[in-house]
Amino acid sequence: MRIATWNVNSLSVRLPQVLEWLAANPVDVLGLQELKLTDDKFPHEALAEAGYQAVAFGQKTYNGVALLSRTELKDVVRANPQFADEQSRIIAGTVASPAGDIRVINCYFVNGQEPGSDKFAYKLRWLAGLDAYVKAELALHPRLVLVGDFNVAPEDRDSYDPDGLRETIHHTSEERNAFQALLNLGLSDAYRMFEQPEKSYSWWDYRMLGFQKNRGLRIDHILVSEALKGSVSACTIDRAPRKNKQPSDHTPVVVTLG
Repeated sequence: MRIATWNVNSLSVRLPQVLEWLAANPVDVLGLQELKLTDDKFPHEALAEAGYQAVAFGQKTYNGVALLSRTELKDVVRANPQFADEQSRIIAGTVASPAGDIRVINCYFVNGQEPGSDKFAYKLRWLAGLDAYVKAELALHPRLVLVGDFNVAPEDRDSYDPDGLRETIHHTSEERNAFQALLNLGLSDAYRMFEQPEKSYSWWDYRMLGFQKNRGLRIDHILVSEALKGSVSACTIDRAPRKNKQPSDHTPVVVTLG
């Protein structure tokens, strides 16, 4: 079973790329972030023709998340019941697998703008709320996967310039501590369960030839619960879509279970 995450930075713009990628990479579940469209504009029909049912939690212009699945999505929850939030950032659902149901939580984490700002304070509150939510979900669903654009580079090796960017947004101690708190709940960073190439990133700035110079960050993650850890056989970053014409600034991350 393969589960993927991808911040598409506008599904209305990137839908053809998503369909093309799914045709070449028929994952079982795909979490999308930054839909930037309302639910009534969500392309259910096009995705159904590609073999995927979808549930969405959209928002005009900003944010928005969705889960795409080749099988039925059950017990869908939109938003975090542990944290009141006007933004569309979390959607969860349960999918069947040969070894049992898997709970998938897909999140678009708050960016935070810069340390000391109101948006950064909101990010820290949001992260604390997520921690409480994931803890509660793990108690109900031991077989759990948390995917999304975390907007956190958890270690120095996840940044192209860890010294120059130290304690700036995505690199602060507070953000990294929040990421570690999720791991402390019993989750594992699937990508770091394997030997990976150096300077492996999932996001590159559109400016200053960020992708061409590999000036990137690894901020898109897949965390797996202890009950699933033993079944993880691979986790990869697919750089190919970042080479597309008019690409998202993020690229997919894929975990293989079993």
